[in-house]
Amino acid sequence: METVQIRDAKASFSALVAAAEKGRPTLVSRHGQPCAMIVPVADGARLYPLEMPNLANYLLALPEPLETERDNTPLRGIEFD
Repeated sequence: METVQIRDAKASFSALVAAAEKGRPTLVSRHGQPCAMIVPVADGARLYPLEMPNLANYLLALPEPLETERDNTPLRGIEFD
């Protein structure tokens, strides 16, 4: 994996993106300390999915309809003194 200083990364950003498209990650450092990484989309999507699952989509994907009973009893009244 290639490591570049942040100032060099700014100067050659398009080349670093092209390298990531070809599957080569690049580590970016500031003052000799790693601070960021440019990785291919497939690698990044493993850690941060592009489409986040939600409960509604999960329930809609169930093979059978979800049957529940609804409680129709009225709510209790509120008395203001």
